[in-house]
Amino acid sequence: MTLLQAASPLRSPDTRRPEVMQRRGWWLVLLGFVLPGSAQVLAGNRRLGRFGIAATLVLLALLAVAGILWFAWRSALLTIVGNSIGLLVVEVLLVGYAVLWLVLGFDTLRLARLRAVEGGARAAIAAVAVLATVAPAALAGYGATLVDASRGLVANVFDFARPAVEPIDGRYTFLLLGGDAGDDRVGLRADSMTVVTVNAETGAATMIGVPRNLRNAPFSEGSPMWGPWPDGFDCTSSDCYLNGTYTYGEAHPELYPDAIANGSSPGIEATRDAIEGVTGLELQFFVLVDMHGFEDLIDALGGLELEVAARVPIAIEGGPVEEWIEPGVQRMDGYHALWYARSRAGSSDYDRMERQRQVQEALIAQFTPQTLLTKYSELSAAGQDMVQTDIPQAMIGSLSELALRTRSIPITNLELVPPQVDTGDPDFEAIHAMVQAALAEADAQVPPTDAPEESPAP
Repeated sequence: MTLLQAASPLRSPDTRRPEVMQRRGWWLVLLGFVLPGSAQVLAGNRRLGRFGIAATLVLLALLAVAGILWFAWRSALLTIVGNSIGLLVVEVLLVGYAVLWLVLGFDTLRLARLRAVEGGARAAIAAVAVLATVAPAALAGYGATLVDASRGLVANVFDFARPAVEPIDGRYTFLLLGGDAGDDRVGLRADSMTVVTVNAETGAATMIGVPRNLRNAPFSEGSPMWGPWPDGFDCTSSDCYLNGTYTYGEAHPELYPDAIANGSSPGIEATRDAIEGVTGLELQFFVLVDMHGFEDLIDALGGLELEVAARVPIAIEGGPVEEWIEPGVQRMDGYHALWYARSRAGSSDYDRMERQRQVQEALIAQFTPQTLLTKYSELSAAGQDMVQTDIPQAMIGSLSELALRTRSIPITNLELVPPQVDTGDPDFEAIHAMVQAALAEADAQVPPTDAPEESPAP
């Protein structure tokens, strides 16, 4: 029996026999679902069917390659799809395939000739055919919306033109700035400053908290800030606290004429130079987080669960208390979590640093796969409004894979605060030694899978 003869009951059925038409309808729906386009090859427009089969095979091949790369060379896969061009290609493929699936599915329903099917089988075939058509297309469409949200985030936040860079001394080092342009102050200051340095091989990470009120931050001779401040950033007013370097840089843009063209700002570059002098580390990237965008991000996550040790006032410094955040385990929305992190009334800077670190850790812990899947669009929109960085798009893949390793290792924390550090008269050589000791401690945190097996005792 030839293929044409086997297919003839599907292409040229006897419409006078309802039982034959019922079996034919089920077969077409099943074949069309398992291999889109096959129903058209056997019973309809063969050109459309062959196109559908070819498109399906190409999609399956791409998925297979992606699966292999995920396990064999994950950074390459993330690099391919982790930039705005790669994401656009993925989005177009998903939308195109969703449309094709709808066309093939409803054409299969037409080919089933349900008028010739009797009884409840007609409704059953129709219901299954519609479900088999709409559900996969809707899934592909939802995937396209997630990819579109990712593309918007990547395009608006990460630097497309900047090339990838190599780690320095085996590490990638980031400056995280929490920009606090609140209603109680003029302009923006880097209210929260954290250095994150990550071992490029193991993912072992160290977080270094740098207090905003540190004085006399030194600059190297190559820094534009060396000219006006050769003996360190120090004067008699609070404007010469460490976080005042941002304001100073913004007021003197001539010091960093290329900053804006490079995706930064004079204030960020002045702060970067100061913290390099404080820590003795070269900071390759910065990430500036607008604290009010941070509020939107927490709301998009559905709030944060935090354990409050002591009551914290919601109040502008020197003003009346509007509300208290009470001790105990609290589920906070963005407004309350932001006040918990930044409230100054009745708190020292070091208390605030500790609360900010607590919020950061809770935020990281809540970025679960389930949260990302269900709230990704909202999180991406919030991220676009709150983050500025000079991290290149070309490094999203390698840094994402490194972040996966970091999640499996305890993070080493170092706070440059009293009594270890006298913020009014800091000993920067001692601080550099503390930083190096913290890095050595972090490097001892090797992932369990990478740790050498112990030899059995003789």
